[in-house]
Amino acid sequence: MAASSGRSGRGLWAALVPAALLCLAARAAEEPSTAEFDVRPGGEVHSFSRSLGDYTCTFTYSAQGGTNEQWQMNIGVSEDNLLFSCSVWRPQGKSYLFFTQFKAEVKGAKIEYAMAYSQAAVGGQSDVPLKQEEFEITETTVSHREGKFRFELSKLMIVAKTPRDEL
Repeated sequence: MAASSGRSGRGLWAALVPAALLCLAARAAEEPSTAEFDVRPGGEVHSFSRSLGDYTCTFTYSAQGGTNEQWQMNIGVSEDNLLFSCSVWRPQGKSYLFFTQFKAEVKGAKIEYAMAYSQAAVGGQSDVPLKQEEFEITETTVSHREGKFRFELSKLMIVAKTPRDEL
């Protein structure tokens, strides 16, 4: 089930989000918007940001165990400039690091849909969503919920609505 900010019905989002992500993926092919970065263990807080026009996505985390993992961030803006998307994930599917905290923040837009996953789809496997109580969504952030998050994260997806220019 999709997690929304509560401003729209879940059924509408279930239909709209796949279409929006397809539009954003087509747009992303026109502009370089994917970047690789290392998620580093050691318990220190690290951040990685990408910007596209007036919009920014920042992923902040702290992790323990293992060695560096290669992750990716993809950002895109729909052709009509109404939606901004940010996805952060481990392309290999499951992270073996223990995340003590995470937060993804968007600037320039307000979150309409977001979801966090303990495992990303790869090799015939499906995305495995976190339980709703493990994370929280505000207008601009998706973050772990203290005392409820079970330390597993492999993917975050955000679709945010951009401000409309009124004539």
